[in-house]
Amino acid sequence: MTSPPTNTSTTASTSTSACSSADYFAASEAAARAINNRGPIRYGDDGSLHQDILDAYWEHGFYVFENVVDTVELEELRADIDDLLGHAPYPHKKSNVDRHGRPVLGRDLTINPWLMTTPLSDPWGGTTLLNGRHQVKMHEPTPAKNAPADVPFLVTGCLQLSETFLRVYAHPDLLRVAEAVNGPDFTPFNEVLFIKEPGLGPSIAWHQDGQIHWDSPDWNPGIHGFNFQLQLWGSTAGNGVWVVPGSHTWGKVDITALVAANGGDERLPNAVPLVCGPGDLTMTNRQTLHGSFANTSADRRITVNFGFHRRSSVINQRGALSNEGSFYDDEYVHERSRIIDLAIDARAQHFSHEDRYDFVPFAGEHDRNRYSPETRESLLRNYNVRDIGI
Repeated sequence: MTSPPTNTSTTASTSTSACSSADYFAASEAAARAINNRGPIRYGDDGSLHQDILDAYWEHGFYVFENVVDTVELEELRADIDDLLGHAPYPHKKSNVDRHGRPVLGRDLTINPWLMTTPLSDPWGGTTLLNGRHQVKMHEPTPAKNAPADVPFLVTGCLQLSETFLRVYAHPDLLRVAEAVNGPDFTPFNEVLFIKEPGLGPSIAWHQDGQIHWDSPDWNPGIHGFNFQLQLWGSTAGNGVWVVPGSHTWGKVDITALVAANGGDERLPNAVPLVCGPGDLTMTNRQTLHGSFANTSADRRITVNFGFHRRSSVINQRGALSNEGSFYDDEYVHERSRIIDLAIDARAQHFSHEDRYDFVPFAGEHDRNRYSPETRESLLRNYNVRDIGI
């Protein structure tokens, strides 16, 4: 593994503290666009993911795929996700009704899907939550006086809450990308919505997702998997995720020391925003140093987020993020991976003209995983009690 550049902190404390956030955002966005790691999903002559894409991903730790979903699917997603969010608790997280007086969606599920926090706050930074991976607290702007007490920032277990999410989860091009990066026996992570409404959306402090393999003798830049992030309304410097390119190769980062060396300024040098248009999708290595600032902008960001692991990275491991302490044996991983096959069938029923992805681990088992009212109840309901997080 490589280490953070030794000159980063010296240049950072002058380059960020001396400039406004607007200047920092503009310069960083220009730097992001200058990286040669964006474009449509492309394939080589042999039908595999184009090597240029893989090379750029492994060099920088992320890739921006443009125009992944077409206009029809994007509009279906937007309408469905807006309806889902309309069923959030209101005006505070303990409410049993939404803003329309209806029962909150998902209260009958094993895992409460709604994670809520104070507007423009940093709910995880500087705490021991999620294994203390968010080491430094971000700046917390003051919300408007008429802001609700709590706002949703994360919705979990989304495949059972949204049929459009379930279908895009099985987009054949995305599953082909997952195969190219993690092998044909790739496994799930989890599936969530990130919500950053304008003037309300909280920050997510700088962190690395990976938890268990930092000291492994088999450590490598891909051992903790990756996340896909589909943007329904686009993503900007003001509301989007920021990453430090190449940091997936550094090993576990002392974020506290990095920010301290930057004069205490959380606007890290060399970080760039994931700038996307509606329907664009990013693939981000789970070892990258990444985070986001509170959304004081006028722009909305709703992100359909789901990730995949290598099977070799999760088998016979114990959960460190999702279902902490669970033992990921063959049966556990196979049962959780059935959801991929179920989603493939749900997509095939809706987009019958489309080439269907063939998920190798379930060859000969597809009939067990047909999407129907019966499997929605028996297989999909509370599926996320078997999430896989390393």
